[in-house]
Amino acid sequence: MSLKIRLARAGAKKRPYYHIVVADSRSPRDGRFVEKVGSYNPMLSSDHADRVRLVNERISYWLSKGAQPTDRVIRFLGHAGLMEKPVFREQPKKSAPKKRAQERAAAAAKAAESAA
Repeated sequence: MSLKIRLARAGAKKRPYYHIVVADSRSPRDGRFVEKVGSYNPMLSSDHADRVRLVNERISYWLSKGAQPTDRVIRFLGHAGLMEKPVFREQPKKSAPKKRAQERAAAAAKAAESAA
């Protein structure tokens, strides 16, 4: 049985609230779980104390038993100091402005510089 530490959605429509749970990887997202180990409320501001609540002892226990956290949960655990913080990669080159947009931006910068 492979275990995952993942988010299970709760809350009303357009008012998300997530429980951080340890569950079998084959069970549905909001289905059966082994243990609830925290909560995440994305509706609160990012600096609010109750935005992410974790039960550190239980999470450490499940990690020692081989439970694999999902990407979002790894971020929470990294901020809490329970795991190594994930490495954020640079944006891909595909998302950079294309040649014409770069030329327009350079021309606008040059015009603003000459006006000043």
